[in-house]
Amino acid sequence: MALHFVTHDATAATAGSVVALTGAEAKHAAVVRRVRIGEPITLGDGAGTWLEGEVASAAPGLVEVRILSRRQDPRPDPRILLVQALAKGDRDELAVQAACELGVDEIVPWQAARSVSRWEGAKAAKGRERWSTIVREAAKQAHRSWIPEVAGVETTADLVRRAATQRVLILDPTAPAALSALVQDERDLVLVVGPEGGIAPEEIERLVAAGAERVLLGDTVLRTSTAGPAAIAVLNVARGRW
Repeated sequence: MALHFVTHDATAATAGSVVALTGAEAKHAAVVRRVRIGEPITLGDGAGTWLEGEVASAAPGLVEVRILSRRQDPRPDPRILLVQALAKGDRDELAVQAACELGVDEIVPWQAARSVSRWEGAKAAKGRERWSTIVREAAKQAHRSWIPEVAGVETTADLVRRAATQRVLILDPTAPAALSALVQDERDLVLVVGPEGGIAPEEIERLVAAGAERVLLGDTVLRTSTAGPAAIAVLNVARGRW
C-alpha cells in the first residue's frame, strides 16, 4: 500500500499537477520512509480530498509528487463521536489513537467528575493540541481522507446540553440493554466513556434526565482506553461501514 501524507496544498491539486511536500512531511517522507522517485504515494488535505500520485523528486526539505488522479470523499453522515473522559497516564491518548484508526468522526475531551487529570487554563489548549497531533498521525496511518476534529474540553453540563439535541450513548457496565441491540436512526451517535473510576452516578442521572441512553458492552468491564474503540467497532458493523 502506498504511503499517505497530509498537506493543505492537496485541496487545489488536480491530475497532472505537482504537489510539494515541505517541512516535517518532507523530512518524514525522504528521511524516515526513504521514498524514491517513481514510488506510488497518496496525499490528502484531511477534508475529503484524496490524491494518488508518484514521487517526482525527493530531498529532506522538499518532496515533489506528480498527481495521477483525484477524488473527493463526502463527509461521513451520520457521524460517530467519542466523548473521552480525561484519564491518567496515556490511557486517554491510547483511546483517541485507536478511535481514530477505527473511524471516529469527532473526539470530545471530557472533564468528568472522577477524572484525575485536569485540563485547566493553558493546559487545556496544550492537551487539545496534543490530542489533535495524535489524531492527525493516526488518520495518516489509517489512510483516512477525513481527519476527525478534536473539540475543546467539555464539562458534564456541556454533555447535558448535547443530550438535548444529539443521541448520546453512555457506555455503562450496569446498563440493561446491549449496544449491539440498539435500534439506530439517522442521528449522529455520541459515545460517552468515563475515566478509570467510572462515571459518577450523579453524572449518569443528569445525562439520562436530558435524554441520554445507557448501553452495555458485553459482560466484562473494559478499561477507559478500550471501551470507546470497542464501541466504535460495534457501530461500524451495525452501520455497514465494515
